[in-house]
Amino acid sequence: MKPVIFVSLAEQEFTQAAVFYQSRVSGLGAAFKLAVEVAVHRVQRHPRAWPMVRPGVRRKNVARFPYGILYREHADKIVVLAVMHLHRHPDCWIGRQ
Repeated sequence: MKPVIFVSLAEQEFTQAAVFYQSRVSGLGAAFKLAVEVAVHRVQRHPRAWPMVRPGVRRKNVARFPYGILYREHADKIVVLAVMHLHRHPDCWIGRQ
């Protein structure tokens, strides 16, 4: 399997969302983290299984949460461009490499 690398903004989005969910309900932040980790693992195992949303960029939705993982597959790695809320600022990731 190829290693998965998060760009810094994607890492920040992931952390901020987990903190937000944890502030709402105890344990929900951990549930969000686990759901993202499961989604990333599935991307790692089957990187071409999800649809392209732009040339070279695919999106895997996160179970139970309104988030998507946007990623680009390279020959030697998978780069996560965004961990984005599907209803807020859906194009925030455009331009990230």
